[in-house]
Amino acid sequence: MRILGIDPGLAIVGFGFVDKEGHKVTPVQYGCIQTEAHTPDEERLLHVYEGITQLMEKYKPDAVALEKLFFARNVTTALPVAQARGVMVLAAIQRGLPIAEYTPMQVKQAIVGYGKAEKRQVQEMVKMFLKLTAIPKPDDVADALAVAVCHAHSYSLNSKLNEVLRK
Repeated sequence: MRILGIDPGLAIVGFGFVDKEGHKVTPVQYGCIQTEAHTPDEERLLHVYEGITQLMEKYKPDAVALEKLFFARNVTTALPVAQARGVMVLAAIQRGLPIAEYTPMQVKQAIVGYGKAEKRQVQEMVKMFLKLTAIPKPDDVADALAVAVCHAHSYSLNSKLNEVLRK
């Protein structure tokens, strides 16, 4: 199963593709889509949409996992980020891909085992889980990989639970 993990944003969209085979999760490709500051939002949204669709066409994920948006303080950035997230969801839906959403706390719990873990702890665990030589940069990329790994773990648990329930 190939999973596309996404850390949504308008300026930087982190993405990470991982393959899950049995208990093994392997990185396939990761990086970010960046948009130019001081560019109209509609142009930035188009750039994000085109970038994510090109990645989906090239790497052919079986599922998409997104980090849920959480804005405690800066509501002004919430709308553009939500719009960017919307074009990513649209791209996935157009391809018939299932979409899963995880809160930052759920991702931290799945990766570190503690829902209030520090960002650095999550990054180190992503590096370790995926046997990377360095923590992916910018942070949005490590976050996207964390979401993909979270989904890989959650998918396994949900699959096992469904098997038990069917019996």
